[in-house]
Amino acid sequence: MGSDNPYGADDQQERPGIEQWIVGFVDGEGCFSISVVRNATCRLGWQVQHEFAVTQAATSRAALEVLGRHFGCGRIIENVRRDEHRLPLLRYSVKARRDLTSRIIPFFEAHPLITAKRHDFESFREVIELMQAGEHLTIEGLARIAGITETMNRRQRSRFLESSEAIR
Repeated sequence: MGSDNPYGADDQQERPGIEQWIVGFVDGEGCFSISVVRNATCRLGWQVQHEFAVTQAATSRAALEVLGRHFGCGRIIENVRRDEHRLPLLRYSVKARRDLTSRIIPFFEAHPLITAKRHDFESFREVIELMQAGEHLTIEGLARIAGITETMNRRQRSRFLESSEAIR
């Protein structure tokens, strides 16, 4: 799957119950990720990166392909493992903001997650909405986004909030 958008909307899988299967699969294996990282090419020197991802061992590629067909976007990326496992990991990844706003977010609004991952999704959606409003282009907006990221996933301190730019 070398193309950035190998799944077309006309290739979506229509099967009764697929939405609830996707919700359960993402509740267990998915991740809504927001990172504020240094990037010297950006006006403020920081970039907000967003990704919806689901990771599986290579033997479960078919499950990730179902996601790609259903959403009609994203791609499957192979990650070489550096641990005792022999099989590579595959990651279904959606990074394009237009796909996140038009496909991924509306799906999980219509079919809510049921685990603690629901909070991560709601925070993810809030950050995407802030970015759509251009908030990531100001120091104040970046600080707000970085604060939200601290409540998500691993709940680590944001490097942006520790930087001199945020302290000003």
